[in-house]
Amino acid sequence: MIDPYGRTITYLRVSVTDRCDFRCVYCMAEEMTFLPKSEVLTLEELDRVASAFVGKGVKKLRLTGGEPLVRKNIMSLIHGLSRHLATGALDELTLTTNGSQLAKYASELATYGVKRVNVSIDTLDPTKFKAITRWGDLGKVLDGVAAAKKAGLTIKINAVALRGVNDEEVDDLIRWCGSEGLDLTFIETMPMGDIDGDRTAQYLPLSLVRAKIAKTWTLAETDYHTGGPARYARIVETGQRIGFITPLTHNFCESCNRVRLTCTGNLYMCLGQNDSADLRAPLRADPSGRLLDATIDEAIGRKPKGHDFIIDRRHAAPAVPRHMSVTGG
Repeated sequence: MIDPYGRTITYLRVSVTDRCDFRCVYCMAEEMTFLPKSEVLTLEELDRVASAFVGKGVKKLRLTGGEPLVRKNIMSLIHGLSRHLATGALDELTLTTNGSQLAKYASELATYGVKRVNVSIDTLDPTKFKAITRWGDLGKVLDGVAAAKKAGLTIKINAVALRGVNDEEVDDLIRWCGSEGLDLTFIETMPMGDIDGDRTAQYLPLSLVRAKIAKTWTLAETDYHTGGPARYARIVETGQRIGFITPLTHNFCESCNRVRLTCTGNLYMCLGQNDSADLRAPLRADPSGRLLDATIDEAIGRKPKGHDFIIDRRHAAPAVPRHMSVTGG
């Protein structure tokens, strides 16, 4: 699959649910209205769509949410998709998680061929963690990280940079990840969905975070990449990789190789645009899959050049009205 700008699409992010057991302040309102279950693709339908993309050249599948591990019987989907790893059609099956259920599932994930997971941890302060996630328990998440390490999974910690919240913990996060052998990626907050707050108060450019890091640590450039949007450097003192995802200060659109499938079957060709393609209708209308294939091809043919995220006092409202949990975090 090649889009109109010559970019080969090899990476599909699949949101298996819009539900989550956290309510992170930059992602969701505290009182969320979730989708009726009748609108959500079944696990079998998610498998069919993901497999169609694998057949078209997708080499990396990432399961997201909401929180993917709260989806009932999610391991049956992961087990099913792992057949593409066995055939060599798929290079990587992975997921992004808040870590709340990781202690329960880490061993099984490893058994089914998952080798790497991203875990969201914005702070190592339990009180602050509770405030950011509203419902989260840092101890439970750290137990999940320990279980994942024991199961042999490679772990990358994702931390959203939040002004006045965790901007003084950058060194602590680097130090902890270095001691635990974990890679770390900082992410700029994105203007998506109504979150009951002023985004300009939260927004912290990663250019400032990187400058802060350079005062304490030695950053060495690297050409390492995972197929995602992060740009990586190496912390010389710890040997760990550190990534920066900068959708606002330096967008990554020119190398975008990914599309996103929602749990309702909408395909978003760009995280920061509203244009989407309904894959649920052709999926259900034609068991042969030919109509689904044609709809996917048409959608890739209109993938935009990039997004238009802006956060400043004139653009405090979300650039995209849907929540990140709807599109897939």
